[in-house]
Amino acid sequence: MPALALESRLDGAVGGKTATALERAFGMRTVGDLLAHYPRRYAKRGELTPISSLPLGEPVTIVAEVRRASERRMQNRKGSLLEVVISDGQGELSLTFFNQSWRLKDLQPGRRGVFAGKVGEYRGAKQLAHPDYELFDDEETARLTAEANANLPIPIYPATSTIASWQLRKIIELVLDGLGPVEDPLPDELRTANGLLEARTAIERIHRPDSEEQIEQARSTLRMHEAFVLQVALLQQRQFVRALSATRREPGALLSGFDDALPFPRTPDQLSVGDQIARDLEGDWPMNRLVQGEVGSGKTLVALRAMLQVAQSGGQSALIAPTEVLAGQHLRSIARMLGPRLAPELMPTLLTGQMPAAERRKAALRTASGQARIVIGTHALLSDSTTFADLGLVVVDEQHRFGVEQRESLRAKGAAPHALVLTATPIPRTVAMTVFGDLDVSTIRTMPEGRAGIQTFVAPLAEKPAWFARVWDRVAEEVGKGHQAFVVCAAIDADASVKDDTADEPVAVVEGEAARTRWGVAQVVDLLSRHPTFTDLRVSALHGKMPSDEKDAIMQAFARGEIDVLIATTVVEVGVDVPNASTMVILEADRFGVSQLHQLRGRVGRGGVPGLCLLVTEAPAGTPARERVVAVAGTLDGFLLAEIDLELRGEGDVLGDAQSGARSSLRLLRVVTDADLIAEARIAAEQVLEQDPALIRHPGLAAALERRLGMEERAALAKN
Repeated sequence: MPALALESRLDGAVGGKTATALERAFGMRTVGDLLAHYPRRYAKRGELTPISSLPLGEPVTIVAEVRRASERRMQNRKGSLLEVVISDGQGELSLTFFNQSWRLKDLQPGRRGVFAGKVGEYRGAKQLAHPDYELFDDEETARLTAEANANLPIPIYPATSTIASWQLRKIIELVLDGLGPVEDPLPDELRTANGLLEARTAIERIHRPDSEEQIEQARSTLRMHEAFVLQVALLQQRQFVRALSATRREPGALLSGFDDALPFPRTPDQLSVGDQIARDLEGDWPMNRLVQGEVGSGKTLVALRAMLQVAQSGGQSALIAPTEVLAGQHLRSIARMLGPRLAPELMPTLLTGQMPAAERRKAALRTASGQARIVIGTHALLSDSTTFADLGLVVVDEQHRFGVEQRESLRAKGAAPHALVLTATPIPRTVAMTVFGDLDVSTIRTMPEGRAGIQTFVAPLAEKPAWFARVWDRVAEEVGKGHQAFVVCAAIDADASVKDDTADEPVAVVEGEAARTRWGVAQVVDLLSRHPTFTDLRVSALHGKMPSDEKDAIMQAFARGEIDVLIATTVVEVGVDVPNASTMVILEADRFGVSQLHQLRGRVGRGGVPGLCLLVTEAPAGTPARERVVAVAGTLDGFLLAEIDLELRGEGDVLGDAQSGARSSLRLLRVVTDADLIAEARIAAEQVLEQDPALIRHPGLAAALERRLGMEERAALAKN
């Protein structure tokens, strides 16, 4: 049988039944997929996990010794119950098996092994029901090999209820035995300079190490593989975009007339980022730029100026927003900024899925004919029925809300249009390099003058429950001064556990969070309807499950000052601009991410009215959930908070599911701790592509790109 390669199909290597189980559990299809499923930790044969610290309800893998085993008939049902007690020398744990008396032969007192299962509890004692296990060699053989094996690390793999860690280990060992040579993705000089292993050796040692030293060396090598291959992929994508030819869009009277009519001077950052974009639009290849800036820093102004430059030559711009509320808000603010002279000429047009059919047809006709030179919409812009006369610029607002496929399908509606991505969630340098490495990144840091600022306070209900009543008094006081308030909840209805999946981003449960949401929009509406201070206040609710015309009407009424208190989900997170809103109450603030809290806070203090943000939390002091909330209260610097967010949550949440190309290839690489390695990989990738753009002299790297970034991932990266 020929040796296996990383590209080999799994069914040919491990058999159809096992291959199907692996694909179902982990999405693995090739030998390379299986061997990139690295151990999450290593146990030693002599090591015993403290049974006393095993978490209830969690799947665990432990090394332990059998103390005693007994079988008894069950009283209330047919059959027998086998109970085995294992120990770590201090605590004990029972294993239970139903109608499996044959296991008594294996599970003899004194035998040691690896046991895996979900920790349960029965009559106050911890137990594993029907665990998987693998015993070490029988005693005689064990004595002979004890010294040799005592320090041999045992890989513990991420497992599922259907495939245990020890089963994965056996499958991987079988595949390693049949694996042939592996071409190295790293250039020899990069590998030698960093003291790294050859690829085949690194794969062998991470799965079958002889010592702890071998594990670390293998990890370092494979981390560099990930960083280097990803950076080459991103740089190749940049080369690909630069090989396209774009329609040059020169600035003209539209833009200069707009600038002359602006009632305020542009900030230094707005000027410099505007100049970068203007140069890009006049370039030979399509612009591919990310603009990041704080809430209210002027990203919309920068994008509108780019649209005017494109409109000068008759080109159209499409702005895609994540929610109907935000799309409507953009249309109104853009029409207002254009003014009565420019708006009729450019005809900014709204196109969303929830519009009445007749209105939507009219908007689609304006778009197809080129009459509307600025088109603003939601996912409706992606539908096959939406066509453009000359799409010259695609602007994506709040890019983390869109999958790469959605962005690309909009871009495909023009001939190599320019692309501008806007985000108010500041992106840490390492994430920018890892996820947006093919984009040019511009940053707007300076804020427009004349803002009154925001004060943020934590209301720690765990220690001071009386503060909950004070929160509502403060809201009423602010409304009494003629201002308005937002109250933001993590769910629509806490009793029904309805999350607003049209707008909320899921946040991993963190220590200190309550098991379930207590305050949904429904519960707060009910509470305030009975609150004596709110009797004369105008209170309304807003969430993503409402019909779009109702959402829009409520938002406009709030903007006009006809609503005093708006109780909402995070549908108000981005782009909602109500200068008279002074107060933002965020209930169960520990359920939101750091960047999300910062975004929400940015909804107030936008005009000349000082902002007040109250972060209400029941998370106990010292827990990670509370730390997140305290971090937001401690600074208004979104860039600093983005770094804190990354450290607190890790990149899994920060990168987001939409970045499937980058995400799936981050196995060992950590954007927080491996920043220097990523930067080094970037430089090395640039050098290789400069000397060998088609990778003819680097076959191992070309093969690694094909594998790691298979067709789907490569397509996903191409759409970033």
